[in-house]
Amino acid sequence: IDNTLYDAFGQRQVSTIYNPLNQYHVVMEIAPRYLDNPETLKLIYVSTSGARARGSATTNAVAGTVASAATATTDASTAAAAVATDSARNAATNSIASAGRSSASSSAAVSSAKETMVPLAAFARFEAGTAPVQVSHQGLFVATTLSFNLAPGKSLSDATAAIEAHMRDLRAPATIHGEFAGAAKSFQSSSSRQPLLILAALLAVYAVLGILYESWVHPLTILSTLPSAGIGAILALMMAGEEFGVIALIAVILLIGIVKKNAIMMIDFALDAERTRSLSPRESIREACLLRFRPIMMTTLAALLGALPLILDGGEGSELRRPLGIAIVGGLIVSQVLTLYTTPVVYLYLDRFRLWVGRRRRRDSATRALPAE
Repeated sequence: IDNTLYDAFGQRQVSTIYNPLNQYHVVMEIAPRYLDNPETLKLIYVSTSGARARGSATTNAVAGTVASAATATTDASTAAAAVATDSARNAATNSIASAGRSSASSSAAVSSAKETMVPLAAFARFEAGTAPVQVSHQGLFVATTLSFNLAPGKSLSDATAAIEAHMRDLRAPATIHGEFAGAAKSFQSSSSRQPLLILAALLAVYAVLGILYESWVHPLTILSTLPSAGIGAILALMMAGEEFGVIALIAVILLIGIVKKNAIMMIDFALDAERTRSLSPRESIREACLLRFRPIMMTTLAALLGALPLILDGGEGSELRRPLGIAIVGGLIVSQVLTLYTTPVVYLYLDRFRLWVGRRRRRDSATRALPAE
């Protein structure tokens, strides 16, 4: 039945005509005038050859009848001759003359044997009803897409949270599964990856700084300036009424590279003073704060003023750039105010911790080196 309907309405390709320059696909379908009315289904006939062949095979298997060799040979020869005659007749009837310069191309008929045809209406029932114009799929499952717009003043995170809450209240059966697509799916995936991206950036910075200073303590002093930048960026976004999206995350990653330069300037000078002039950690970090204050302010103001056009510009696409500028300016202001005071304190405490760990290791080594009595 499926093959018959596809032959009639599915434009099945049945052959290919070749000429010296091109090739043409032969498509089988019913005449176009029959495609406008569903009553055409009553004119469709289905072959019974497949059912008859299966029925004969089943009957023979159950009955277990055995014919003689001579009778079987005679029947087989007669059947073969009939099939050959029908094939020759069909080939002659269906020969397709090639236009132009080549010889005729003959195409064998779909069926070369006599067929018993049964009208489709004899065993199928037709009725009118409503059905979807198309059946959409997502993967291997039948799916229906529900679109939504954001209400004024609401963010995409609020919309996804509200939809998930309504899905829980509906108590849908286990066979119905819902998931976000499009911008909402991208938002969910990016939100789940944000902590991992920030952690990866911090680990990369720590590894580079550890190789640079040949220490595992001083990179922690530099990274201690980053929480103040993150807090400043979030506070600025909250005051401006902006959400923490992908653009704000990019601003935080930029702040990781901009803010840590304050601590790098001070720690570079302090370590050099300790190694070359034998100053104490307290004296070296105090001198570093005094001498490095001007370049720190200059670089911070340069970055801050460079981010102001992102906030003040009101042209096309400004709503995409504004969170980036707000996060950068807020993070720079808060970190600049705090790190000038917190970095020297963290530097001194971590240096004391480093010296304490060194004394503890030397004492343990000396204890293990004493001979046992």
